[in-house]
Parts: sequence; C-alpha cells; structure tokens
Amino acid sequence: MTDDKDVLRDVWFGRIPTCFTLYQDEITEREAEPYYLLLPRVSYLTLVTDKVKKHFQKVMRQEDISEIWFEYEGTPLKWHYPIGLLFDLLASSSALPWNITVHFKSFPEKDLLHCPSKDVIEAHFMSCVKEADALKHKSQVINEMQKKDHKQLWMGLQNDRFDQFWAINRKLMEYPAEENGFRYIPFRIYQTTTERPFIQKLFRPVSTDGQLHTLGDLLKEVCPSAVAPEVPMPEVCSWLPTWLLASSAEGSHLPSLWRDWEEDGPTLSQQGAENRRNQTPGTETRAVPTDRRF
Repeated sequence: MTDDKDVLRDVWFGRIPTCFTLYQDEITEREAEPYYLLLPRVSYLTLVTDKVKKHFQKVMRQEDISEIWFEYEGTPLKWHYPIGLLFDLLASSSALPWNITVHFKSFPEKDLLHCPSKDVIEAHFMSCVKEADALKHKSQVINEMQKKDHKQLWMGLQNDRFDQFWAINRKLMEYPAEENGFRYIPFRIYQTTTERPFIQKLFRPVSTDGQLHTLGDLLKEVCPSAVAPEVPMPEVCSWLPTWLLASSAEGSHLPSLWRDWEEDGPTLSQQGAENRRNQTPGTETRAVPTDRRF
C-alpha cells in the first residue's frame, strides 16, 4: 500500500482556497487588501501563513502588532489542529474560498495555545508521531530512527516536500509481513455537536478470531450513532493508516471526522461531501492528524 504513490500524492497535495481578511477593528495606516492563499490540508496554520502575516503588517504600525491569531465566523482557530481538520469541522458546508479573519490583538487566552515559534509546532508534531508509533509498534520504529531522520520528517512537512517526508514516513507505516497489521490503530473521531471534542480508544486491526476489522467495525464499536446502515465501509483497518493518512501531518494517526449527524443524519452533509470531492480525491471520512491537547 505504501507504494501507491498516486494515492499518497493526491492526499498530500490537497489544498483549500482561502481568503484572509484583517479584522475590522485592527488599526491600520491604509486599507488592508485581502490575501489569498491555497492552504495545504496536511499542515498547520501557523506553519504556512508567514506571507499572510507580512502582508498585513505592511499596513500596520509596529506598536499595534502582537501575536497573530485566526478566527472563522467568531471561532478562534486552533493552530495545533491541522488545516484540513479545522476546515472540515467548521466550514466544509460553506462556499469556497474559506474566509478567515486575521487578528493581531486581544489574543483569546482561554481558547488558544500560544505559538511563539515554529519550534513549538515541531515539538507538537513529533509528540504526535511518537504517540502514534507507541500504539502501532511499541515505539520501536521511532526509537530506532536517528535524529536526522526525525528532522527530515519534520522538514518535509514544513517545506511541503512529499518525497522528503515519505522517505522517512514509510518506515512508520509498515509492519512485518507475518503480521496482519499494527498492534493498535491510532485514531481519533472528531465531533462538532457535543462537548467532547473527540473520541479515542484502543482498537486492534484484527479480531480475536483472526478476522480483519474494517472501518465500519471501528465506527460501530466506537461511535455507533455515526454509522448509517446503508453505507458500506469495507476498508480494512490495517490499510487505513497508509491510504487515508498518506500525508497527514504526522502520517501516523487515523482520526476521522463525521459532521452534522444530529441535523442531517449519521452521514456527511451533502454540501460538505461535495466540497471534499472538489478538493481532493479519496474517501469522505477524512484522515487528519491529531493532538493530545484541545
């Protein structure tokens, strides 16, 4: 599965057209024009928005600038959530481009973590990689890697270099031929309609009688209310971290996102599904990275 470069590239190069607009109450010396950018789904906002920051700082006084943060329709955007996850959670039913508001004042301390540098993003990213490998390989693969391998993995993500990233990431996605899969499938199911932001538990890719679990099996056990009986989910769980997570930021977790099951039933909304098909080939169950903080 890790040799299916076409699938991996399609996931990696998924982009979201986005319009950044400066918040109306920010003090500027002249009018601030919107800034348009194609955001990579597999990266983080604070990792790919240097140009956005520089664009708006040109029309502002230095004393009016503090830590940058983003919001969508009144909701602060968590920098440690991957961009694709943020979009799917908050805006997948909206028309494109995605309209994000930029702030330089009044940082929402209760809602967001501070991100003073890219070193913080790297530390978070590597924490996710290690957490996932502990579930898949008892941390054996990540511990056998050298420091330069960790750095190459990170730089591949930071610089949007598919080949650089996957030269290392493929080691994290493999398991011995005699085994049917990883020890456990690292996953999180993110929710929008409850106070619990995500669901996470131990789930083996193989049942006690030796049968390979499917995506449908996982969802029925972990979140049965999110599964429509008429929707087939034959994908074998042991394949999912390779196919669906192909180029999620850490390429190691399988968190899935199911929206609007209280309003539209236990499936993705039609507009949200259409937006996904227009952005990136693949499944409607989104594969995105995760974080232990929320």
